[in-house]
Amino acid sequence: MAEPTIDAGAGPVALRTSPLAHLEARMRAAAVTGARGVRLAEWPFITMVNLRVAPDSEAADRIEKTLGAPLPRQCGQTAVSGSHTLLWLGPDEWLVVSPAGGTSVAAELREALAGDPGSAVDVSANRTTLELSGAAARQVLEKGCPLDLHPRAFGPGRAVSTTVGPVAVLLWQVDEAPTYRLFPRSSFADYLARWLIDAMSEYRAPALP
Repeated sequence: MAEPTIDAGAGPVALRTSPLAHLEARMRAAAVTGARGVRLAEWPFITMVNLRVAPDSEAADRIEKTLGAPLPRQCGQTAVSGSHTLLWLGPDEWLVVSPAGGTSVAAELREALAGDPGSAVDVSANRTTLELSGAAARQVLEKGCPLDLHPRAFGPGRAVSTTVGPVAVLLWQVDEAPTYRLFPRSSFADYLARWLIDAMSEYRAPALP
């Protein structure tokens, strides 16, 4: 996807292009419907802020009030408040995911830190977001992900750092459909998307009896 970037003084001046804009049509064509359905799409330009703060500090309390949700305290946990989703990255580190255009999130979090130790850095350009959904989505991921993705071990609201194929990603299961969101580095997104498209291809054929 491409969309205009805005210069406050001169209006639209250029188009920014998402890391997977060149594969948009191919991902759409790879979709499979029916009982073995699976779909792949890019969610471009999502706002992502890397947050570092001591979890039991006064600054963390202010951060939680700003976000309207408690910071997840354990590996795999997430929290949702309005348009924000908080993903646990480490004992004192989180990724705050917000809709595209949420350019003030990092500034609001820095204001909440109020000079205390910590950081809030907009890393939106560092990653893109792939959404893999449908009845066969888990089976597609299981071809190259070392995690146990069975619902008894990994379900909605879980998010962990892992690999899919050879690509490091943050993997978040959004719902029971299942729908997964994968956050690869932008420079590895092309490889990952092509890997997933290839992994999806077998589900076009009827299931063997």
